[in-house]
Amino acid sequence: MLDRLQNLIVARKNPVSVSHAARTAAIAVVSFLVAKLFRLPEAYWAAITTLVVLQSPVTAASTSAQYFAGTAIGAAVGGWAGTYFPVNVLAFGVCVLLIGIFLALLRLERSAYRYAVITLAIVMLVPARSGWIAALHRFLEVSLGIAVGLAISRVWPERVE
Repeated sequence: MLDRLQNLIVARKNPVSVSHAARTAAIAVVSFLVAKLFRLPEAYWAAITTLVVLQSPVTAASTSAQYFAGTAIGAAVGGWAGTYFPVNVLAFGVCVLLIGIFLALLRLERSAYRYAVITLAIVMLVPARSGWIAALHRFLEVSLGIAVGLAISRVWPERVE
């Protein structure tokens, strides 16, 4: 059983390296500091977004486009729903379904849906003064995290080891 567990955990392809960890840490810290510089209230979302973009198994540009589209849609729906139905779980469920239907009609990827409903949950279910303000902050924090992650990745590309 221990051998089986070890086979599931130990990397055979694409293991973590010290250089990968150092690059990831540096870029995430820069993303956080830039968000703080812009005085975004939840700057940690920029760092989290950068980590998601950098750790994606597909290209950063593809992940970023899906993340950006999903966040924009989730923030728009969450801003509206959070204003009129704050912390309402039934309205939240309806919005999750409606976003799914909308994205299915647009034929967007599931990752865009994942980011949209995560944003919706954060904006709509976390008590805030205004659904629109929470939505705008979330959108700006995520967009900044995407931009910093992509920009630094171009300047400091990861070496395949």
